[in-house]
Amino acid sequence: MAEENKGTIGERTELKRINMRLPQFEDDYALREAVKALRTNIEFMGEDKKALAVTSCVRDEGKSFVSMNLAMSLAESGKRVLFMDADLRKSVVIGRYNIKGHSDGLSNYLAARVNIDAVLVGTNLRKLDIIVAGHRPPNPTELLGGKRFQKMMGDLRSYYEYVIVDCPPIGEVIDAAVVAKACDGVILVTASGHDSNRFLLDARDQMEKSGAHVLGVVLNKMPRERQAHGKYGRYYGRYYGKSYGDYGREDKSE
Repeated sequence: MAEENKGTIGERTELKRINMRLPQFEDDYALREAVKALRTNIEFMGEDKKALAVTSCVRDEGKSFVSMNLAMSLAESGKRVLFMDADLRKSVVIGRYNIKGHSDGLSNYLAARVNIDAVLVGTNLRKLDIIVAGHRPPNPTELLGGKRFQKMMGDLRSYYEYVIVDCPPIGEVIDAAVVAKACDGVILVTASGHDSNRFLLDARDQMEKSGAHVLGVVLNKMPRERQAHGKYGRYYGRYYGKSYGDYGREDKSE
């Protein structure tokens, strides 16, 4: 078992730094504004909403895109942010963002193979740190549901202003519900035309039965011709919070 680091996260002044390929959206004003709108919604939820799990019903709905861009937007606004890849079964983060030379991650830490210093790294975006998924384990649900994960989340909350956790799809495995219990809230991502209302409601119910607090839904991959407020881009649609009523409800104004 790796020896635990004696200091707290806040006492660490030097992190290993990695370069990651950051998305470039300078030419897509509406997309950038849409991500900022999501960020603003999160900020207005209050200081107690620091650790947020992001999931979807199934794969290919854009949850990793939304969670990473939310983390980046928060960091760009001056917040101290950690992005955590908790999709231990089929992560896309390392490949999508061209992260090289760093393979130890969350699974390695939760299995007590390494200490926190080996997995917590800085990035080339100021104020954004990251924990990658790590090596694929045989028991992801057990690792994510263990006391080591809960303690780690408590330590991270004490240092970071926001911890954004990219989770596996809730409609495929229970991991997202397990992670969400250690977070302050959950954001569901759904692709336009991808999920039925019933599927979304089932996902919400599953989360809430596990004790998680569902904050709202991001409608993603909305066709440009359906945008009522300009071009929001190919990947990002609208954010629906609690005030919109039923999750997955069809928006009649479209």
